[in-house]
Amino acid sequence: MTTTTDMLNTYPKDLGGVDTAALAACIDACFECAQVCTACADACLSEDMVAELTKCIRTNLDCADICGATGAVLSRHTGYDANVTRAVLDACRAACRACATECEQHAEMHDHCKVCAEACRRCETACETLLAAL
Repeated sequence: MTTTTDMLNTYPKDLGGVDTAALAACIDACFECAQVCTACADACLSEDMVAELTKCIRTNLDCADICGATGAVLSRHTGYDANVTRAVLDACRAACRACATECEQHAEMHDHCKVCAEACRRCETACETLLAAL
């Protein structure tokens, strides 16, 4: 059990039948991915061939912002709007897919891109799982 699960279990109202395990896993994956993407962008900036990593850096930063926002939206339950939740999950899934695809192109040369691609794929899968459960 994670702190996220603990926090969801303390919510004073009914979560409306949402799969708490899938929700907690997605929140955790979003925040992990945001951190990893931020760190990958920073590592790319430290590479000697930084000019060749411009798209990767941009994709990392976009993904980090979208994942952070998605994790925050998923953490709020008062006044829940399923349409907004589906939209942010779909955007997060798309950002993670794009970032993973970009990082995979650099993964053999840069270990940070390999780690990032893996985190993005985990987050993409967590978003898909939660979307299917809604």
